[in-house]
Amino acid sequence: MNNLRLQVLICKGTGCVSARSDLIKENFDKAIEHYKIKDVEAMITGCFGFCGEGPIVKVEPDNVFYTHVKPSDVNEIVAEHILHGRPVKRLLYKNPKNKEPIYNQKEMSFYGKQTRVALKNCGKIDPENIEDYISYDGYQALFKVLTEMSPQEVIDIIKVSGLRVRGGGGFPTGIKWQNTYNSPGHEKYIFCNADEGDPGAFMDRSILEGDPNSIVEAMTIGGYATGANHGVVYIRAEYPLAIHRLKTAISQARDYGFLGKNIFNSGFDFDIEIRYGAGAFVCGEETALIHSVEGKRGEPTRKPPFPSVKGYMGKPTTVNNVETYANIPKIILKGTDWFTSMGTEKSKGTKVFALAGKVNNVGLVEVPMGITIREIVYDIGGGIPNGKKFKAVQIGGPSGGMITKENIDTPIDYENLKEIGAMMGSGGLIVMDEDNDMVEIAKFYLEFTQDESCGKCTPCRLGTKRLLEMLKNLLDDKGSDEDLQKIEDLCHNIINSAACGLGQTAPNPILSTMKYFPDEYLKYARHEVRRAYKINKDKCIGCHRCARECPVKCISGKPKEKHEINEDKCIACGTCFKTCPVGAVVEPK
Repeated sequence: MNNLRLQVLICKGTGCVSARSDLIKENFDKAIEHYKIKDVEAMITGCFGFCGEGPIVKVEPDNVFYTHVKPSDVNEIVAEHILHGRPVKRLLYKNPKNKEPIYNQKEMSFYGKQTRVALKNCGKIDPENIEDYISYDGYQALFKVLTEMSPQEVIDIIKVSGLRVRGGGGFPTGIKWQNTYNSPGHEKYIFCNADEGDPGAFMDRSILEGDPNSIVEAMTIGGYATGANHGVVYIRAEYPLAIHRLKTAISQARDYGFLGKNIFNSGFDFDIEIRYGAGAFVCGEETALIHSVEGKRGEPTRKPPFPSVKGYMGKPTTVNNVETYANIPKIILKGTDWFTSMGTEKSKGTKVFALAGKVNNVGLVEVPMGITIREIVYDIGGGIPNGKKFKAVQIGGPSGGMITKENIDTPIDYENLKEIGAMMGSGGLIVMDEDNDMVEIAKFYLEFTQDESCGKCTPCRLGTKRLLEMLKNLLDDKGSDEDLQKIEDLCHNIINSAACGLGQTAPNPILSTMKYFPDEYLKYARHEVRRAYKINKDKCIGCHRCARECPVKCISGKPKEKHEINEDKCIACGTCFKTCPVGAVVEPK
């Protein structure tokens, strides 16, 4: 903080920016100037992680954490806290158990069990100022690598650390690098997969928005280790803020000599370019990603050969995602003993999860491997809203599976998740309560994967389409017990014959929900689920059209009065929904 008395950190991640944190920053600058305060600075930062409480403003070194801040709150914070040292009580985070305000961030349960490695600088530094990154040991790892270590020594450190790819099945990062290093040829490439297509996932985006220089540094280290002089970041064009900050980081790194020719007078040349994706989920698969960068259709190809042997333009290519790279500089500087002290025997370090759904504390969390779902949901997430019961967690997005209350105390790592029929994936963690319909949940994920299928192979293109049709038949009260066996058989056929990992994992949400919630499928197959339309009385205008058109006459109410549907008589035909001119009829869930 240099000679500053206080520093006001304002989150300018995507979530907080959408709630006008840019205006909050402007108002702080104006207020500080108005009061002629010389020893206080307002600066932007990346995501603090507690997204459900944004916009967030933090005052350091007081460690006071303000939530749901509006631009109109700025003058009060300056007048009370900045000038007189009195924190604004009404803007503090409230303990969900006793509703008491919490003055110090360290006392907030949301952060209590987190260990921030990949997210370490997010919420601490100005992501658009390389000097801030340097002040937190930025580019020290690159300097150490280029001046003290051989490429093989770098690879050996990553191997010993046990760092596994933070996505998919968790392939060892060091072995990926070793394979590229061992592949013959002078022209090699290193890619950063920043596509992140899972519904609800925003881990990679937040790292790029909050700490882009860590990715630039890590890719440069990876380039040196594998023999690549050219790096490519593949990022979806729907991430404009992440793109802007990544561009800024690359430009500043070039200005400081951390990219370009003869970095640190080592003789090593390296530079990075950005390529944009159109948001296709399948381009998260490494071979499809490479084809997209080459200007071809984003379709996967069977492996081997792996990209480490034959990748971009037929040359050896390393592909890792953002979170994987974010760990690299810390491992180089702090050593393998530090990294392996976290996690489980076969899954070292930490994992970032996007915690969402039926949970009190929504946001981005980074926890040591081996933590349980119970700890994440109840200790970090603050439990289930409205006193509802926990039902399950969908982990790993469309490629993942369910973790139920029976497995809520299972330590989370790659092997344990595989044993219970789930997978880590990129890190989406959607919490569900007793009200969630698991057949509907399976349908939601299957709709996504079916829509996102690249169409190259028949099992994925047509198999997921047939699966979706059968699920819809169940939900529309047209299924049977025999259909359940057909659904399960088709799921296994797709797994065994689809061309790529995305197609092979598309049936996971169905198989997982069928395994743990078979009764819900049976109720649909045996037509035991009562599905009825309802009328939102706040919207109903009493036009009486729905009552006139209803084939079973289950709608009561006089003209110009609020109407009501008898749910016991409703046959869910949808006539009322189609007839209502004001959208007052609510579809059954």
